[in-house]
Amino acid sequence: MEEQRQHRFTGKIKTDRAYLTEIFSDCSDMKMKDMKIGRDKEISCFLVYIEITMSSIMFRTTAIGNFLVRLSDMDAGEIHEALAENALGLSDMTLYETAEEAAQGVLTGDAVFLVDGFDRAFKIPDKGYPGGVVKDVESEKVTRGSNEGFTDNIKINTALMRKRLQTPDLKIEQMQLGVRTNTLVNLIYMKGIVRPELLREIKKRLEDFEVDGILESGMVEQLTEEQWLSPFPQVQTTRRPDRAVMAVLEGKAVILVNNTPIGLILPADYNSFIRTTDDYYNRAEIASFSRLIRYIASFLAMSLPGLYLAVTNFHTQILPTTLLLSFAANRQGVPFPAVVEVLLMELSFELLREAGVRLPGTLGNTIGIVGGLIIGQAAVDANIVSPIVVIVVAFTALCSFSIPNDDFASAFRLLKFAVIGMSAWLGFYGFLLAMLAVLIHLSQLKSYGMPYLLPFVGAELNDYQDERDSLVRFPLFALKRRPINARKSQRIRFRRK
Repeated sequence: MEEQRQHRFTGKIKTDRAYLTEIFSDCSDMKMKDMKIGRDKEISCFLVYIEITMSSIMFRTTAIGNFLVRLSDMDAGEIHEALAENALGLSDMTLYETAEEAAQGVLTGDAVFLVDGFDRAFKIPDKGYPGGVVKDVESEKVTRGSNEGFTDNIKINTALMRKRLQTPDLKIEQMQLGVRTNTLVNLIYMKGIVRPELLREIKKRLEDFEVDGILESGMVEQLTEEQWLSPFPQVQTTRRPDRAVMAVLEGKAVILVNNTPIGLILPADYNSFIRTTDDYYNRAEIASFSRLIRYIASFLAMSLPGLYLAVTNFHTQILPTTLLLSFAANRQGVPFPAVVEVLLMELSFELLREAGVRLPGTLGNTIGIVGGLIIGQAAVDANIVSPIVVIVVAFTALCSFSIPNDDFASAFRLLKFAVIGMSAWLGFYGFLLAMLAVLIHLSQLKSYGMPYLLPFVGAELNDYQDERDSLVRFPLFALKRRPINARKSQRIRFRRK
């Protein structure tokens, strides 16, 4: 929130060009071209634009193409007069007096033109940012917010972020990974907000390996993660540009890889996987209620089958008598122990989930629902499993589906079987040991140097402000500070005028 120094154009092309070059430093999506115009090509000029917005710049059919062709037939005096009076007849004529104003014009999706000897920059409108690239991001559905999603084209993906964050402080550093694929990878961050040590760590990890090819962002994630044995992802994935922009504004960094619609957000923490973008678009009350449900779901997705086994096999005394008799009546005729029932149904649901993913279109969704109903009912009718086990397993599956991030939900799907094994072996004592082991692991887990359990640990480092956006979400006006990921000097993100 610091006041930015204004640089007025001087009419000297080298000086004015340096202003814009400095503003857009480390922005690989910005294209800057030096040209010569006029009858004798004696006048230097400079053109700045965002790559994705000006794909047809050299064709005569575009506004810029026609603009440059007409200038090439004029002498120096005629060019300056035409620019000052808009004799070329361009709509939406705008003359910028400062480099900062011109930079903002570029960020809106237009081109900015500088001419030697002319002390203002000229705006050339064109097609602007791409819109509506992907509709309905299936893996990250929201009740409110944009439906645009990332595509397989990295240039479009960076443009979708630039469209939402129109500031030159959004830096996009481009690199190539893969000895043979030479895959384009963009590192995106907010200058002044992101911590320098985070950028250094990311670049170090990206430079620490050499591989034949990078075909998807998941390969970058695996090659750069610190604790590869952990079932919990240490990098957050997203298909949503607005989610990526939110992360960048919090002081995080985003990695985009060409040929994949999935971006990487880092560092990651437990709370970031539970949050969704529409948490901030909806009112605080409903957002907090939904978030609490997700937290409870993340716990039950891992613990519910194991807890059922521990209670019914070892600690029946904690159940009401009527409920215990109901369980016993439902299990009459079932030939297998309870642990075999649970494992059989859990594996069946996992098979249905995998089959639903692999089958095309609506057929995949159908088999997940219909197949689960048919197999569950058939297993109960055949006295292979009891109805209560089907209910427990189905409710566990619903809890895992309630977790917004698929990679994060997969960790609980794996740990669920470990909890089942410990509970079947040692009862409630084994259940508590399994929960303790998971908690100890999470407490020592880090993502790019940041504790995984933020803000539940280390909250005092940011004056306990991060807790306002954890289990419950305070109103937007109360979220005055950026999370601890941001620089200490840039923590304030909201203040009343």
